[in-house]
Amino acid sequence: MIKIIVIDDEPLARMVISEYLQQHHDVEIVAECGDGFEGAKMIQQIRPDLIFLDIQMPKLTGFEMLEILDEMPNVIFTTAFDEFAIKAFEKNAIDYLLKPINRDRFEQALTKFKNRHLGQTPKETSAKIDAVRDEETLERIVVKNGSQIKIIPVQHVVYLEAYDDYVKIHTKDGMFLKNKTMSSFERQLDSKQFVRVHRSFIAKVDQLAKIEPMEKESYIATLLTGEKINISKSGYARLKQVIGL
Repeated sequence: MIKIIVIDDEPLARMVISEYLQQHHDVEIVAECGDGFEGAKMIQQIRPDLIFLDIQMPKLTGFEMLEILDEMPNVIFTTAFDEFAIKAFEKNAIDYLLKPINRDRFEQALTKFKNRHLGQTPKETSAKIDAVRDEETLERIVVKNGSQIKIIPVQHVVYLEAYDDYVKIHTKDGMFLKNKTMSSFERQLDSKQFVRVHRSFIAKVDQLAKIEPMEKESYIATLLTGEKINISKSGYARLKQVIGL
């Protein structure tokens, strides 16, 4: 049996998917979830073969929920918004369905999953999520802190620091790790607020207290918190463009 989890904050949408799946005797809905927090918990516990996932949900969006999972499941996205970025999902996510979900279109997506089931890899889906997320400007960052999920508004970020395969997110409330690249953060954060001042640092402009020259055309910045970060020659040039040094 193919184990399926349906994650959508709209009861009617969950009911429609459940009704369509009743025609398939080789699948089983093992959980229905009304938000991303519950969905993440159920996915970690059950490890389904496939999830139907809404994108726009309160508390935690579908994108944000996927980012905190240890392993990426096979995903068919459901959404009421036919935005241009959604079309990119067709290559690496299994499919996307536009609400209200048409039965024939639903059958096509499920058949696609069954045909690709053995060949679909978590890495492909994960890479796809990153690619589509890069089209958005981040307003908050979702991280796992032990068993807890924390949502960090970008306004609370002081600076970001590269740390092997992770990024250290330094905030006024402490430091948090995110399994993501500095380049991805650089593309997604508001360039008027955040500047890549060094290959290892992204600074929040309003947190800079002082910039001092160092040797070999490099600089060091003192933040309002008292912490110091390095600024490269190219990073200083980017910073000048933003704050008019």
